[in-house]
Amino acid sequence: MAFLLMLSAWSLAAEDYDMPRTQWGHPDLQGVWNFSSRVPMQRPEGFGDREFLTEEEIAAGRQRRLSLGRSSQERSSNGIEAFYNDTIWMENIEGEGELRTSHIVYPRNGQLPALAPGVQFQPGGERDTPGQRPVRFVVGGIGRAGPEDRGLSERCLVGFNAGPPLTPSVYNNNVQIVQNRDHVVVLTEMVHDARIVKLDDAQQLDKRVGLWSGDSIGHWQGDTLVVVSRNFNGLTQSFEGYGSSANKVLTERFTRVGPNTLDYEFTIEDPATFQERLTAIVPMTRVDAQLYEYACHEGNYGMANMLRAARRRDATRDTDRVADIFRRQ
Repeated sequence: MAFLLMLSAWSLAAEDYDMPRTQWGHPDLQGVWNFSSRVPMQRPEGFGDREFLTEEEIAAGRQRRLSLGRSSQERSSNGIEAFYNDTIWMENIEGEGELRTSHIVYPRNGQLPALAPGVQFQPGGERDTPGQRPVRFVVGGIGRAGPEDRGLSERCLVGFNAGPPLTPSVYNNNVQIVQNRDHVVVLTEMVHDARIVKLDDAQQLDKRVGLWSGDSIGHWQGDTLVVVSRNFNGLTQSFEGYGSSANKVLTERFTRVGPNTLDYEFTIEDPATFQERLTAIVPMTRVDAQLYEYACHEGNYGMANMLRAARRRDATRDTDRVADIFRRQ
């Protein structure tokens, strides 16, 4: 009963909310918003079609995180480096989003749709994985012969959570929205990508022009900003490690539902990758702060040093090979 009353209170708050508007009469979505979350993208199978957690499950999850936090503090006696990544950089948020069992709400089971015939999983990760160019995943790589062998985020082309669509990750889950009468700019913190959404479908690009973030055309549907993106360049995955973005159509919905809350929903339609559409919901929370530049290319020493080390290794192998030839003679 308390759980239902809590949901009812949120619904009433959303209905009573007096949304601020721009001078052009559009809902004012401007500001910095955080979309971090502990909710998994895909629903654990044990939940079936259930979208929301019970109060008992929420309380148990919070207690478990408190215990993990205490364990991290105990490890800190060995030096801050012992829990640096696990504690300091991990960005997860408590809030309404915690009630969901998954961000994916369609298909009803919260899982990815069935794959189209022949579509394979393209793994990424901290270690190199076998594969061929183009590398479509964002983290990791297939080798170190050149920058083209590295993941897209290592090359500072696409942030690992910046999309589109925007998907929660371990850190830097922030986005800034700026509006005028004819355009909306969606500026992601990761790789400081500024996506310009045109509020005029007459400006749709030719189908032969492909972009990393697609060509985004927006319109207002009541108080919701609807953004439809096409013309992805095919050099990124379609979603969650599968396919390519070449045929993807992405529809995003931004709705401000409270002073500090924005509902973000996205739908992916890509028959070349998935046999049906998928839809996910990611709540965003307003942040009273500035969005600072993520200087990726400017500070990308990791890429240069990685390739430099690989060339040194190649030179050593060549020297050893020549020495071996002379020994044999």
